[in-house]
Amino acid sequence: MPEKATRYLSRVTTLPLTQPPASVCILRLATLGDVCHILPMVRTLQAEWPNTQFTWVTGTSAARLIDRLPDIECLTFDDAAPLSALRDLKQRLHGRRFDLLLHLDPRALANAIAFRVQATIKLGFDLARARRFQWLFTTHRIEPAKRQHVLDGMFGFAERLGVREKVLRWDIPLDDAARDFAQALIPDGMPTVVISPSAPQRTRIWRAEYYAQAADFVATAYGMRVVLCGGRGVHDKRLGEHIAAHMRQPCMNAIGQDTLPGLLAALERAALLLTPDSDVAHLATAVGTPVLGLYAATNSLRNGPYLSRQLCIDKYDAAARALLGRPASSVRWTTTIDREGVMDLITPDDVIKKLQSFMAQRSKRR
Repeated sequence: MPEKATRYLSRVTTLPLTQPPASVCILRLATLGDVCHILPMVRTLQAEWPNTQFTWVTGTSAARLIDRLPDIECLTFDDAAPLSALRDLKQRLHGRRFDLLLHLDPRALANAIAFRVQATIKLGFDLARARRFQWLFTTHRIEPAKRQHVLDGMFGFAERLGVREKVLRWDIPLDDAARDFAQALIPDGMPTVVISPSAPQRTRIWRAEYYAQAADFVATAYGMRVVLCGGRGVHDKRLGEHIAAHMRQPCMNAIGQDTLPGLLAALERAALLLTPDSDVAHLATAVGTPVLGLYAATNSLRNGPYLSRQLCIDKYDAAARALLGRPASSVRWTTTIDREGVMDLITPDDVIKKLQSFMAQRSKRR
């Protein structure tokens, strides 16, 4: 054991910490949305411990975002080839020992990684949330908490370490190329609503004709431009084409054209994002853009855009009653209702009313 780590171990036997650690390893094979939920907690710790070195072990998808953070070392784990990735990670971590491991990933593969990370303290979830026997791979646990938003759950790690003041800050750098792309897509002086219509789960996607009705309303009633954004997949492109075909007003269909930095920069310039439960909702939150989120299969109180939950349309309770036969208050907090037709519980009128409310508030602020 390195001398530095030995000295630290002799000082620290319990939590909360009495002094800043020299090094912290974050473990989460995250989605982009997960990164957005975790980053404020990391920023909080960085503000409290300005001289601490942070390293993040993550999957290939999230690495596209974490790699852009100059003050966090990113170790990419190829979760598509886990056995070779474990060997590679072991080599890269050879001879390294962290003062603290934040084990944020309650999955079996993450436990295998945690076993290979040498750390004096390994902090994981409380027993109720430590799925896949995570507690076997940690030395300490956060305090139990029920029915929290995912982001608040991540702040539980900072609180267990003795850091209680929350810093809601993301600070994701954007380069000139991304800003130039966004400037061309959303010019100055042209208020724009961005629609990101897709979601990883097909059952969470709203109907194309419903998106078209909402887009036509905001374009006609308020003179707003409508821009469609999304990935390069065939399904995303087809969905965008169907929305544009159903619209009576013109729109800019930019699905498949942006990079991740370009998307972030475009979201930053937008007046509003309309989207179902997706990573894009949390990316918009990270750059300070309001999100009108569409939630039925999942609970917006747990998964919704953190700063825009009051703007979301949440039919989760109606979905639980209709499809599970009981109210949302009686199902597990993490339950998803990915059933065919669940998003039909949200109507175009629901969205139009939210748009009217948002535009009225926006007009007051202006």
